[in-house]
Amino acid sequence: MRVLIVEDSAPLRESLRLGLSREGFAVDAVGDGELGLERARNNPYDLLVLDLMLPKLNGLSLLAQLREKSNRPHVLILSARDQAKDCVLGLNTGADDYLVKPFVFEELLARLHALVRRRYAEKSPLVTIGELRIDMIGHTATYRGEQLDLTAREFSLLEYLAFRRGQFVSREEIEDHIYGVEKLPSSNAVNSAICILRAKLGSDGKKMIRTKRGQGYTLDAGAQS
Repeated sequence: MRVLIVEDSAPLRESLRLGLSREGFAVDAVGDGELGLERARNNPYDLLVLDLMLPKLNGLSLLAQLREKSNRPHVLILSARDQAKDCVLGLNTGADDYLVKPFVFEELLARLHALVRRRYAEKSPLVTIGELRIDMIGHTATYRGEQLDLTAREFSLLEYLAFRRGQFVSREEIEDHIYGVEKLPSSNAVNSAICILRAKLGSDGKKMIRTKRGQGYTLDAGAQS
């Protein structure tokens, strides 16, 4: 999933970028509110991690302007402001969650995973599609009881197809959700990743991940033999 971090502390911003990247997120990170708003408006992020005390445009103003438009990312405010009134104000302005600094990274990660599941109306972190089982927290997947050997990018692709299962997903949508601004893919990167993922699913790969010309790809358990 794709996340934007808007945090003015360079050390914390880099720490979050590295930590979330290791967990398989496609991460963009900026240090001021104006650039954060521009990025959030022009890219289809799944999540936004937002500081409140930002240069150029504060976090609440950014959030209020972002919420003027529909279909925007789920927002977790990450702030040193620890008063109940600050949390209430942030949530009432349109945030989906609020976490006080200092924080434990594992808690931040759990909250982000929960927001991703909420975004895609998924209650459980364990998704079963036929004989394919995907653990969104452990970043593992098994098919017919055998664990799949997936890279972080391959798992992100499988995860996104699973969240959108039963729908055809275009190459552009996949690029938007599993690559960051600074890591734009080559023209055939998605096609290659799909081919590799199919191969790792074995003989059923092409049946499970189907292609429809002009519409894209779909993960469909009903297409298994």
